[in-house]
Amino acid sequence: MTHSDVLADLKTDGEELDSLLSGLTPQQWALPTPAKGWTVAHQVAHLTATFQLAALAASDAEKFAAVTSRLSDDFDANVEGAMAPFLALPEQELLARFRAIRGLSEQALAAVPEGQPVPWLVRPLPAPVLAAAGMMELFGHGQDIADALGVTRPATDRLGHLVFFAVRTWDFGYLARGRQAPETAFRFEITAPSGAVWSFGPADAEQVVSGPALDFCLLVTRRRHHTDLAVKAVGADAEEWLTLAQAYRGPAGPGREPGQFS
Repeated sequence: MTHSDVLADLKTDGEELDSLLSGLTPQQWALPTPAKGWTVAHQVAHLTATFQLAALAASDAEKFAAVTSRLSDDFDANVEGAMAPFLALPEQELLARFRAIRGLSEQALAAVPEGQPVPWLVRPLPAPVLAAAGMMELFGHGQDIADALGVTRPATDRLGHLVFFAVRTWDFGYLARGRQAPETAFRFEITAPSGAVWSFGPADAEQVVSGPALDFCLLVTRRRHHTDLAVKAVGADAEEWLTLAQAYRGPAGPGREPGQFS
């Protein structure tokens, strides 16, 4: 993953979601999404708040530290508080803010010198990794929006950045549940939409996770139940990991039900 590649792909993913939102009616903005209690507007407000925080982290570490020091131990309350000002906006103004703040975050991340870490909520991250986290947010919440609208988004090899991020954060599902991750090394063999195979971990690992990149990304963002996906596991730890996988910190949430989506 190079700095320029992931930032370019982050921008493209944001533009694709933007095009999905640009023609929505007020009724469509109010549609419920698979995330309980969240409409399309909630999803966009949350993304806007997340990109605003990323822009601040990449551009002003002191202000970022001041903002995050005021966060409480209540994860859900922090999320709701961050998106509330955006959720109060009329739909078209919310879309305009989403566009502007997303652009600011892209510019701020691009300006970070290569190799310099960016402060973040759990630990500092290299700017390309934080950009990959932004792509994870766009993918997951974009999927909720697409599901609400009944549309299918094309899969591209840009998913490789999310696959990389999910492998890097493979233990998040255990941490979210207060558990220790297994010490056994995992092997990940993920097939890109182009047919290329992205491999991570020792080739002789006994615990192996494999499958198509789109399904893998739906798994780690918990947008589909693992039994509805073509992601396979070999080994008891890997099989259990399919039930726990998530590429984000914080509560796992209820996820999705088996057979929820045709």
